[in-house]
Amino acid sequence: MSAAPTAQQLQQRLQDVLAPTQLEVIDESHQHSGHAGANGSGFGTHFRVRIRAAVFTGKSPVARHRLVYDALQDFMVQGLHALAIEAQVPQA
Repeated sequence: MSAAPTAQQLQQRLQDVLAPTQLEVIDESHQHSGHAGANGSGFGTHFRVRIRAAVFTGKSPVARHRLVYDALQDFMVQGLHALAIEAQVPQA
């Protein structure tokens, strides 16, 4: 199995794919020690994504989340287990 993903890798992918106006990726894995999907290292399994992007305009919250998941899909095989997503449209 490859190394667990990092917040920086996820952030770069989301930047490249969704071109957000605001983006924050936080590794919260240490808060999930002992939970399903935790790898024991405290890193690389559970992330919070706060993202604001024009591509979300007119889309439902579920559709916004799907765009984020689709962008990060290949990190799932690297150990990404859970995402807490806060996806918003740009402010007027």
